[in-house]
Parts: sequence; C-alpha cells; structure tokens
Amino acid sequence: MDEPSMPTPPAHSPGPPAPPIPLTELLASKDLGLRRIAGPADADLLWVHTSEMADPYPYLLGGELLLSAGVLLTDPDHYVARLVEAGAAALGFGVRPVHETVPEALIEACDRYGLPLLEVPPETPFTAIARAVWRLMAEARHRELRRVTRAQQALATAAARPDPVPAVLHQLAAQLSGRAVLLTGRGEEVHAAGRRPPPEAAAALARLARVVARERPGSPASATDTHAGTHLAAYALGGGEGLALALATRRREAGDHTVAGIAVVLLSLLAAPHQGADAADRSAALVRLLLGATPAEVAPLLGSPGPWTVIHARRSDGTTADALTAGALGASLGSALVDAGREGDDTVRVLLPSTAGEATREAVGGEAPARREVTPQPGWTLGVSTPTPLAALDSADLRAARALAHAEATRAPLTVDTPVTGLAAMIPPAQAAAHAHTLLAPLTPPLADTLRCWLSLHGSWDRTAVALAVHRNTVRQRIGRCAVLLGVDLNDMDVRTELWFALRQK
Repeated sequence: MDEPSMPTPPAHSPGPPAPPIPLTELLASKDLGLRRIAGPADADLLWVHTSEMADPYPYLLGGELLLSAGVLLTDPDHYVARLVEAGAAALGFGVRPVHETVPEALIEACDRYGLPLLEVPPETPFTAIARAVWRLMAEARHRELRRVTRAQQALATAAARPDPVPAVLHQLAAQLSGRAVLLTGRGEEVHAAGRRPPPEAAAALARLARVVARERPGSPASATDTHAGTHLAAYALGGGEGLALALATRRREAGDHTVAGIAVVLLSLLAAPHQGADAADRSAALVRLLLGATPAEVAPLLGSPGPWTVIHARRSDGTTADALTAGALGASLGSALVDAGREGDDTVRVLLPSTAGEATREAVGGEAPARREVTPQPGWTLGVSTPTPLAALDSADLRAARALAHAEATRAPLTVDTPVTGLAAMIPPAQAAAHAHTLLAPLTPPLADTLRCWLSLHGSWDRTAVALAVHRNTVRQRIGRCAVLLGVDLNDMDVRTELWFALRQK
C-alpha cells in the first residue's frame, strides 16, 4: 500500500486570543486524566473545539484541540487527514458511551499523519478540558504581561544611563537571551550585545537588516527569518538615519515581539547620531515618562513652555496596543512622547505640543504659531485635553481620561475636553473651587466620578456603565447614593446644573 501524502496545513489562520498552550501543560493536569496514545508530544494549542461531524474541516481555524466521541467516525484515515489539512493541533477522543476504547485504526492514522491523539476518560467532561485550556491561557497571558512590564522598566532604566544605546542593547539581549545588534543600512555594526550567533546566521541577520533599513517606499518595517534553528528578526528604526535593530535568538517566547517593540521606540529616539540637544532632551523626557516620573519632573525637559495637549487613546477593536503600534500613533499625531501603558492598563498616552513650534513662528514673520489640530485616527478612540500649561499637566491628564471615557460611551472616534466658558468662567477660580469642595464634600471619589460621567452623558445609565466599565445597576446604585448624601433631587435641572459646575472645578 502506498504511503499517504501528507496534507498541507492552512497557510494562515487568525491569531489566538492568548499565548498558545503547550500540549504537555494540559497533559500535566492530573485531574483530567488525559493520556497521549499516538502522535508527537509537541503541539501548541490555540483553542478548543468540540464536534461530532464526520468532517469538521470547514469549521476549524487551525491550532485547535478537537474533542470528539466518534459518533460519526467511519473512515479514521480520511478523518485524520482532513484534521491535519485543516491545521488542527491535536485530537481528544472520549471513550464511552459510543466507543469502549479508542479505535485502533484511529491510533494508527494519528501516528501516520503526526497528529497527537489524547484518550479522554469517561469521567472527564469535554467542558472540563476546555476550562483547563482557558485557565492555562489566562495564566500564560498574565506571565507574559508581567514579563513585558519588567522588560519595559529595565529597558527604560537602561535608556536613562550615560551611554544609553549600548545599555539598551545589552538589556534587550539579556531579556531575549540572544544577540541584539544596531546595524546601518549597509549591514555595518554600530553597537552589539549578547552572544554572537554562528557566522552563517550572522550573515543572514545582516541581510535581513538591510531589507528593512532601505529608505524607499514599500520597504517593510520589520522582517523575520529562521536559519539553522536560530530565529532572526529585524526592525527599521525611525529618525531617517537608515538604522535597523537586528535580533538573533535560539527560541521565541510570548511577549518577545512586544519587548522588541519597546526597544525600537527607545532606540529610534536615542540612536540617531545627528539628533540635536532639543531632540535628546525630548528623548530623555520620554524615558522619564516611561519610568513613571511626575509631569512636574518631566516638564523641564520638554523645552517648550507649551501649551501642551494630553491625549489618551485605546484601540477601538478592544485589543491592547504594543509599543510599535503606540509609537505609530504618536508619529501620526506628531509626537514622540508616547507612553504605551503598563500592566493591566491598555491606555496609550501621548503628550503633544499644542502649537506648530518656533519654525512656524519664524515662517509667518513673528506671528503666533499655528495651532495643532488632533484628528481621528483609524483604529483608535481618542480623548483629548484642552491645551494646558506645563504646571497643569496632571489636570490635563485627568481631563483626557474623562474625554476618552466619554468617547467610548458615545462611540465617537474622538472627544475633546471642553474648557470652562461662559458664565462659569466669570467666577474667580478660587471661589469656584471652594464652593465645589463644600458642595461635593459628602461624595467619595468613585461617587463623584460616577456623578460627573452620568451628568456628562445626560443621565444615560447604559452609556455611563460603558464609560466606567461597570454594570448599569452599579451606576443606578451610585447615583442613588449621591442623591441621598447630597440631599438633592437629581431630576431637578437646576440641581444638575449646579452639580455639573462644581464637578468641573475638581
């Protein structure tokens, strides 16, 4: 009998919602009682799917652990061949009540096609297996976020040292357990750190870097390759200098791309050999922001007296932006001062000069420079503060956060915080603040924030719940509590108006 031809897995399948789970981790869950009886031990699971169809191929994305009791299993060889062709990662077969044991023909087919086959005991429900996979994925995602956070802090600390570029490369090589090299567009090493790869891999890495460092339309921003078991990656650096960051590692782990992206943002700012003192100071300001310095500490490095605009942004598709994506947003808005967020926070913050700068002032003969207009960005939801002096950046940061919450609640691509104008602006700020403090004293900060959001959204329970990421019943309870503590009728427009004025002063 002729040897069966090996099916070809799909060339592309949608990305997983979390890092893939090694099959060995699932098998290590003793309470499930799973046993591998055929196929290789190495496989990565992206999701779990249950199907009793004779041919589930049309409904598979690739990377699944497919669970089945073999209700319609008639041709094991064809069945396994179709699973491999669909890109399934493994097959879990439940014994009883349909089959007393795993069919021998199915075992042989899985061995022949290289598909891991797991025996699922009768006492283990398929839902327990799915729950175990999702739990392992959540744990892996948490480990990845912690690792990326530690790497971000380490890279930012390295960037603040007197010789930042070699320090960042050394730290990056340590974080990825590999080689990190800064190369010119001709493949010449500027700085390098980490263990040198074999000569053939080093040559392949230099070629890869030349591809991304070409300054011409259509050149890719990044490229990857594998050479003799060494994983290679190259990233073009911004700044117009034709530099590239090249990486060579023996293995790839979840979060590597994000860690590399953080390094790309820092090196794009720090490695340009011709950056002036102003650019260097702004780079230092970015590093301070990444390190968590207060706006008052960062302000002296920003150079321009302002005003400055603070922008809060989140991906409109619900995904978390990595450093590369956040850096691209900053570039689109016209600023390199970007904070890509921290663990558990998917908000990207951008600090933007509110005017076009001194060059514009000179170009128009000493007139006031043109005002920067923040425009909607595809794929993002933006909250924008009004232009703010350096001393009030912390207040602008809070207003930008409120504007972002409002934008998300109203499904608007961009919301700009509106300044206090009209009759409210005629009251001296000190008196307005004192009145607000007295009036709102009974409210805790969460209650005050809820009331402010609820009023800004015209009393909409659902939109307020979306903006605050809480249940609508929680909003109702908080607003009811506010009414009791303040002793007012929140259905009265005069009451609402006075409270809104007071809340705008906080």
